[in-house]
Amino acid sequence: MKSSYDPDDVTLLLKDITGLTEPLPAEIREARIQKGAHYCEMLPLEYKPSEQYLAAYRSALQHYAESTARATGFLAEKLYRKKGRDLVIVSLARAGIPVGILIKRYLNRKYGISCPHYAISIIRGRGIDRNAVDYILKRHDPAALQFIDGWIGKGAILTQLREALSDYPELDAELGVISDPASLTELCGTHEDILIPSSCLNATVTGLISRTFLRSDIIGPQDFHGAAFYDNLRGEDLSRDYLTEIERFFDFGASPPAAGGETGRPGPETARLIAEAYGVTDINFIKPGIGEATRVLLRRIPWRIIVNPRYASSPELLHIRELAREKSVPWEDSRVDLGNYKVAGIIKKLSDI
Repeated sequence: MKSSYDPDDVTLLLKDITGLTEPLPAEIREARIQKGAHYCEMLPLEYKPSEQYLAAYRSALQHYAESTARATGFLAEKLYRKKGRDLVIVSLARAGIPVGILIKRYLNRKYGISCPHYAISIIRGRGIDRNAVDYILKRHDPAALQFIDGWIGKGAILTQLREALSDYPELDAELGVISDPASLTELCGTHEDILIPSSCLNATVTGLISRTFLRSDIIGPQDFHGAAFYDNLRGEDLSRDYLTEIERFFDFGASPPAAGGETGRPGPETARLIAEAYGVTDINFIKPGIGEATRVLLRRIPWRIIVNPRYASSPELLHIRELAREKSVPWEDSRVDLGNYKVAGIIKKLSDI
């Protein structure tokens, strides 16, 4: 699979499906999803950021590269203490890929090790790419593998990972993430809902690859899950620049905080409270956290954005506010206590339009 990343940074265990299926706009995809189609059977037409939104991204990178680097370093230290020098990083494509690369670079610079780094697909409701897992297990000690993602929203992918790995008892089902406001894992850089600047963009900060794809007419039984390469976005690609900017702020003398810091109400409970307060019957329509709220605006048809009043004017939410303004999505203080979350997105039920 082709990407704009340096091949030394990551091995993508994905089938290249570029040109085999047409990317679809959010309106068409959302209508199909809500009629029963699975999101993995379609590719999204990538949002091309406006100048105003790119300015918000650049501001996010300027102000939050350091906090992202700090949390990444804390996570890397936890992984090193847990797995040692034999660590094999397995990133969940695609949000986990820049995180995995940064962890690999951090450990190389501090400890002089070069961790193998793979990226594989996991899809909510469809499971993990078993062909990719088996490929890695043929080459590495199972005890060395560590799965990595960008952040935990309400925990759907963590639950999917644990279910998928029930068939692989030799593998560690704990998921390492930069940010876990859902309070579902201690293998995180922070439990705070921080702005990870890569969450602001899609393919243009993740090697120009699409989100992963699985449909039987294109992905055969022996194939890896698929992804497309967006060559048309090459002029907008910021993937390598993003990594370089975060890496500038690595602090190799910092130590992770003690376990249990900043934990709060579990994310699934907060999602349930939001659903009850807003009359949402499908919990999958609730997307809490900065990263997930951003994804709702970039990929789905949002109904509204709800904000923790303590953070309503936080610069961390500037890019979300800009996207909501561009798409005429209501922005309001939350009716319920969002706990650790600073913001949440709610997907529109199209039958209510």
